[in-house]
Amino acid sequence: MTQQNSQENKIWFITGASRGFGRVWADAALKCGDKVAATARKLESIADLKEKYGDNVLTLALDVTNPEQVKSAVEQAHAHFGRLNIVLNNAGYSLVGTIEEANPEEIRALYETNILGPVAVIQAALPLLRAQGYGHILGTSSGLGHVTLPVIGYYCSSKWAFEAIHESLATEVKDFGIKVTIIEPGAYATEFGSQESLKFAAGLDVYEDFKNQFFARLRGSERGDPNATPEALFKMVDSDNPPLRFNLGSHNLPWVRTAYAERLATWEEWEAVSSSAQGEAK
Repeated sequence: MTQQNSQENKIWFITGASRGFGRVWADAALKCGDKVAATARKLESIADLKEKYGDNVLTLALDVTNPEQVKSAVEQAHAHFGRLNIVLNNAGYSLVGTIEEANPEEIRALYETNILGPVAVIQAALPLLRAQGYGHILGTSSGLGHVTLPVIGYYCSSKWAFEAIHESLATEVKDFGIKVTIIEPGAYATEFGSQESLKFAAGLDVYEDFKNQFFARLRGSERGDPNATPEALFKMVDSDNPPLRFNLGSHNLPWVRTAYAERLATWEEWEAVSSSAQGEAK
C-alpha cells in the first residue's frame, strides 16, 4: 500500500469551482503550489484558472447529475496528475420555497444535485483512493446540516442527508486509509445567494408576508469573508487527525449548541413517556 507523503504538494479534485467557496479554495490551493482538477458545468466559467495557473490546473466540464460524466472526469483527473489527495464535493444550490410551495420536480432536482451528485463523485473516486491507500474526501455542507430555517427547508434537508451519508462513509473507508470531513460553513458573502445558485418555487399568496419578513432578517444578518477561509481549511486538511465535522466561521457553534440543548431538554422531559413505549424485553 502506497503511503501519502505529507510534504508533497496536494492534488485536489473540486466540483463547483466556478464561484463561491469552490472558486476561493481552488484559487488558494493553486496559489500555495498545489495542483487542482477544477470542474464546473460551463467550462468557460473556469477558463481563467487555466490561463493563470497553466499546467497546475486541469479544467473539466462536469454536471454532477450525470454519473457517466462524473466517472469520466474523476478518472481523467487521476490519470492526468497520477493521484488524487483531496476530493472536494462543493457543487450545490438552494431551492427557495416553503414546504407547501415546492413541487416534486423541483425537490427531486435539488436532491439530484445536492445528494446524488456528491455520491456519484464519491463512488467514482473510492476505487482510485483505495488503490492509492490514502485520500481525503471533503464535502461542503452547512451549519444548516444541524439546524433548519423556514423557506429553505428542502435545502436544509439535503444537507442533513449529506451529513448522514458522510458520517457513514467515514466509518466504512477508515480502514482503507481514507479520511472524510464534512465542512460546515456559516453565512458567508459568497455568490451562493446569486440567481445562479438559487431556484425559486412558485409562491403562494398566503406565505408572502412571512417570506418578506424572513428575507428582511436574512438581509440584515452578518456574513463572513470567504477569503478568510482557506488558511483554516488548509490547517484542517494538513492535520494528521482531521475532524469528521469542521465548522467554518464563528456563528455555527453557538447556534448548534443552543439547538441541541433544546432537543436534549425536550427528550429528557418526555423520557418517562418515551421509555414506557419500550415494553418488556424479548
